[in-house]
Amino acid sequence: MTLKLVGRVSALALAAALASSLGACATATESVPMTPLVPAAPAKPVLAYADDIHSNARPAEARVGHVALDLTADFAAKTLSGSATLDVTGRVGATEVVLDTKNLDIRGVRDAQGRPLRHELGAVDAIKGQALTVRLPAFVGDETQKIVVDYATRPDAAALQWLTPQQTAGGQKPYLFSQGQAILTRTWVPTQDSPGIRQTYSARITAPADLTVVMSAEHLTPQGEAAAAGQKAWRFDMDRPIPPYLMAIAIGDIAFASFDGRTGVWTEPSRLEAARAELQSTPRMVDAAEALYGPYRWGRYDLLVLPPSFPFGGMENPRLTFATPTIIAGDQSLVSLVAHELAHSWSGNLVTNATWSDIWLNEGTTVYFENRIMEALYGRERAMQEQVLGWGELSAELATTAPDDTKLHIDLTGRDPDDGLSGVPYEKGAAMLRTIERIVGRATFDAWLRGYFDRHAFQPMTDVGFLADIREHLIKGDAALEAQLQLETWIYQPGMPSNWVPPVSHAFEAVDAQAKAVFADKGPASAIDWKNWNTQQRQRFLAWRPEGLKAGADWLTTAQLADLEKTLNLAEEGNAELTFAWLQIALAHRYEPAVATADRFLTSQGRRKFVLPLFQTLWGEGDWGRPIATRIYAKARPLYHPVTSGSVDQLVGRP
Repeated sequence: MTLKLVGRVSALALAAALASSLGACATATESVPMTPLVPAAPAKPVLAYADDIHSNARPAEARVGHVALDLTADFAAKTLSGSATLDVTGRVGATEVVLDTKNLDIRGVRDAQGRPLRHELGAVDAIKGQALTVRLPAFVGDETQKIVVDYATRPDAAALQWLTPQQTAGGQKPYLFSQGQAILTRTWVPTQDSPGIRQTYSARITAPADLTVVMSAEHLTPQGEAAAAGQKAWRFDMDRPIPPYLMAIAIGDIAFASFDGRTGVWTEPSRLEAARAELQSTPRMVDAAEALYGPYRWGRYDLLVLPPSFPFGGMENPRLTFATPTIIAGDQSLVSLVAHELAHSWSGNLVTNATWSDIWLNEGTTVYFENRIMEALYGRERAMQEQVLGWGELSAELATTAPDDTKLHIDLTGRDPDDGLSGVPYEKGAAMLRTIERIVGRATFDAWLRGYFDRHAFQPMTDVGFLADIREHLIKGDAALEAQLQLETWIYQPGMPSNWVPPVSHAFEAVDAQAKAVFADKGPASAIDWKNWNTQQRQRFLAWRPEGLKAGADWLTTAQLADLEKTLNLAEEGNAELTFAWLQIALAHRYEPAVATADRFLTSQGRRKFVLPLFQTLWGEGDWGRPIATRIYAKARPLYHPVTSGSVDQLVGRP
């Protein structure tokens, strides 16, 4: 992840001088500023493994510690092909290593000297894919054996999306990006694909010479190097152990602009200035995060704003957060997403859930941390508004979710780990930490959480480990405090414990009053103080629902909907969160004029947070909505990443 420390001090000084002379912006052909020195990673990996039901690996027998990729991107064939050289350590006497693969074409396996190794692919499992078992000479002592897997991805690899030029902003060149969480890395890298098996990695990626390659690793060749005719090779190194889902790649016509010596943004050239303006608070966020919970340990913190088909809001790939373009709202109103992905650099990337049943350890801690960053930069009231919005979403979800799935530690036996990606691990997990903070005091809680990150840096974590740490370092045998915190109730029981106190934002009081006046008392939209509200207040207004509203019940007339749409200019709204919230109301009321807005929205971005609920709303409207959903999806599906289309396929069916 970080620059090698030997001989880099003078290089850092030179890079700083160069960055100053070049100014804030740089194109993709210019060098990326050098990485500051940071503490070294642990010398030895942690060898205590949780049982991961979503991996075929047997790490207690033999584990992968490093992956070296040598791949060529073929945009015509839509494949990555080449080799993965794996460093494997094993217990004395072990004679095989088991890897995870899914829809990979395995062409052969050999040792470091090129001698073939016996190997076999296991039976296909719809969720886990296929185990690749490789026979090895028996391990003796503390040794590492290298194996080389020659392979190619398939055009439909679930982690990869190959975009045509027409699917990009520039419209001239193709684009590739990956999305590995939760267990999709195995569709492009044959390794032990479990979050509890941390690995370092390096890569040499060959791609068309007119494109730029970036990865979640240190850029060793910022300008690429000559390769075959019409191609360049790009080299990367991640020297800190990461969970495999954080291996990430993107290839396209992309350019770079710096914010300061350790932060910047990549995106397509035509969108670079807008992205740079929108995300300019990034350096301040890094400073705020470090002030809260200790040094940022990954060197650089850059963002890559992807084409619209990216399925998530953001992905916290180390050194290079992948972000949706829907956060470029023009007013910095949605930059809490950056705070969220940055916070993952501690909660998730540094200390990682060992299995997907405990994803709350990643996401709940991150939502809590994100909100603290937002409070530090934008004030307590803005942070409280975002807490209240999150609680509103969670309370609605709790009302419609099976009780077992409202526990923080979720049973995913026989299920895809994506089934656990509800609002529960995010917002309930954050609510648990806020409850602890309220009871013990912020200073005490902050000291514990900072120590937690330090004690378990670069290690996997389980629910049991979390409880052991907080009992040892915060509760310290205080039985009364243990009872007051209700930790096991939070983690292992459904719903919200009795010690939960919902957040309150006084800035929402006037919003709620106006929402009632318009929605319940049928007042005119012209009475809404829309122009003086911030985005969070507008979200609150559009999220308002009458008490006791039954599913499928209309609560607005067509005339009221038309008044809202015209007065608030909702058909032309540029903020994706507000467009989504408006469409959820309009489509649920079968408001025909909003269908065109829905068509544009669903065919212009592929963020699953927006796409799936809107198709669910249309599908729930039966004879009216289902033909609309089917028609729009037939156009939109080719634009979506497999993460999004796979979810919508289950609802609408594949066109």
